[in-house]
Amino acid sequence: MADKANDQLAGDNALALTVQSTSVSFGTFKALNKVDLKVMPGEMVALIGASGSGKSTLLRTIDGLQRADQGSGRLEVFGRKLQRDGRLAKGLRYRRRDIGFIFQSFNLVGRLNLFNNVLIGCLGRIPTWRGVFGVFPDEDKVRAMAALERVGVADFAGRRTSNLSGGQMQRAAIARALVQRAKMVLADEPIASLDPVSARKVMELLQELNARDGLTVVVSLHQVDYAMRYCQRVVALKAGKIVFDGPARDLDRKTLIKVYGEEYEDAFWTAEAV
Repeated sequence: MADKANDQLAGDNALALTVQSTSVSFGTFKALNKVDLKVMPGEMVALIGASGSGKSTLLRTIDGLQRADQGSGRLEVFGRKLQRDGRLAKGLRYRRRDIGFIFQSFNLVGRLNLFNNVLIGCLGRIPTWRGVFGVFPDEDKVRAMAALERVGVADFAGRRTSNLSGGQMQRAAIARALVQRAKMVLADEPIASLDPVSARKVMELLQELNARDGLTVVVSLHQVDYAMRYCQRVVALKAGKIVFDGPARDLDRKTLIKVYGEEYEDAFWTAEAV
């Protein structure tokens, strides 16, 4: 009981995210190299950088999907330890339920309908037996329909997810985070496989969750113009290190060349934005 009370106190008063001297290696390749990052509650932060710069690895490590190197720093979300010295915290399921993760590949179950996919978001907050037998509380069912309505896909609630478009599936993934009652959303290239219209809708929804609901949002993007349009703060990675961390308006040509090289224009969705 004392641990839960301490967790509650930490969650109410702490930084949304603390990443301290964190490294991740795959063999001899250093995907993250002693990364330090702090995010305040209610911030919307974009992670940018070329492919292989460490964006996805950083998000997966924050969520506990990837273990940091042994002896490597610490990671905390709302003051709750998720990793330290390369070891995952005990009770990780309880600790990470405040984190909604939105994947580039949607991470939905294709054989289930949209409604049941969104209900999966509440698994971390109900007894295990309910999840196993699919016995979800009525209040969560109401919450799931309300979330689908909010993101604009309620009309497809009964449709099998595999029959939906990429934009519809990504909006469902956002609805799942709402049902989860996440306080932070980590979005890993959420618009990479979408057309520009669907991409704008997804980014607008994430921006709304941040502005209206006060959720902390950390989103990795290949499209620098989208990062600058929707996020107040941008963190750029290169070769596993943070090379820029500041207001989006400070991303000038010199900085972008440092991040992407002379062909930095390729990191923009449209030439008009360069």
